Amino acid sequence: MDQSARYSDLSLREEDLIANGQHILVAYHMKPAEGNGYLETAAHFAAESSTGTNVEVSTTDDFTKGVDALVYEIDEAKGLMKIAYPSELFDRNITDGRAMIVSFLTLVIGNNQGMSDVKCGQIQDFYMPPRMLQLFDGPSKDITDIWRILGRPLVDGGYIAGTIIKPKLGLRPEPFAEAAYQFWLGGDFIKNDEPQGNQIFCPMKKVIPLVADAMKRAQDETGEAKLFSANITADDHYEMLARADYILETFGPDADKVALLVDGYVGGPGMITTARRNYPNQYLHYHRAGHGAVTSPSSVRGYTAFVLAKMARLQGASGIHVGTMGYGKMEGAADDRNIAYMIERDSADGPYYHQEWYGMKPTTPIISGGMNALRLPGFFENLGHGNVINTSGGGAYGHIDSPAAGATSLRQAFECWKAGENPIEFAKDHYEFARAFESFPGDADTLYPGWRERLSVHK
Repeated sequence: MDQSARYSDLSLREEDLIANGQHILVAYHMKPAEGNGYLETAAHFAAESSTGTNVEVSTTDDFTKGVDALVYEIDEAKGLMKIAYPSELFDRNITDGRAMIVSFLTLVIGNNQGMSDVKCGQIQDFYMPPRMLQLFDGPSKDITDIWRILGRPLVDGGYIAGTIIKPKLGLRPEPFAEAAYQFWLGGDFIKNDEPQGNQIFCPMKKVIPLVADAMKRAQDETGEAKLFSANITADDHYEMLARADYILETFGPDADKVALLVDGYVGGPGMITTARRNYPNQYLHYHRAGHGAVTSPSSVRGYTAFVLAKMARLQGASGIHVGTMGYGKMEGAADDRNIAYMIERDSADGPYYHQEWYGMKPTTPIISGGMNALRLPGFFENLGHGNVINTSGGGAYGHIDSPAAGATSLRQAFECWKAGENPIEFAKDHYEFARAFESFPGDADTLYPGWRERLSVHK
């Protein structure tokens, strides 16, 4: 059934829709299945995302038609479809009237992902109008709160050298805590990896006291504050609360130095909101493990990593992993920096929409996945700043000397970039950074040809 007469209006102008502030706008890359027209399929997509079905129904009235989602722009050659969703369509809390990401996702990637006339349809960007933006939590803590704890300036406080305890599974409590201590002697921030929680060989109630003690000892020895991101992910709301309460109680006077990590993609928006609303005094660390199932560049359905990050800021994530923009081991490209810009700035351009955040706190880009000191200068140059958390697992524990030396080499990589110096020349006066060349010779050969001769290192 061709529903284009009802669910499309190509005379609508995007600037008017934005000025009116009554619609959430969503841009998709969409292709119809063979034998289906583009506009007809787009209209069916909008219908299934809002008030329609595949037949006319007797219960439709004039009000219902007034909240139809409308296709307002198509570019068949580019496979681009834009839909305007009236704000009234989206579910609101009965307790406080606030908006929810689950409702947004239910509409914009609901039944439309499985329709037989749609070959593919993936969200590339969305625009949130000011009033709807006000109805989302947004972050309660941001990177300035971490800089404050570390004694840094609150503007451009700089790079936070972090790690992931490696191996991510398989350590018992004592070696886990010792690995944390060794890194903290040189670095700032340690996070649980996404599977680490309460394994039978490393129960939380045994390992967390040891980690809290390791933090105290490292702080005493270095005279610097240290940070730990503890995984509280669980299927059950009450289990998450129990984990968080136990962790914060155990760290005691150092509880302000604890972030709460939640696997937000596999766990869903409910887990993020549980952490955000119950623990607003803690930095909320959004781990996106599993997101590649829909956000991979090879995917043709779901949504992109950019969209995931933008939703995370709305939900209240203080920080979210954003990939390494092609500088690490994961999929990505240099222009992925627009993901970081969208979540950290108050005004930013996405692939299709400009978004004003109206003072909502920023979400910190967390850089992880195959990074080491040699890769960081290029990463910072591409991003244009170093105000990020970087969790280098192998980049710290793979250093030829020690995890502390690995952490120091990461910090020195930031200093090198900030000073605008040539990394090989910088290495001559910075031992830990120089040893990173020997620790990661494959990267060194690729990124800095001739380094062996210039640093007098023999094979």
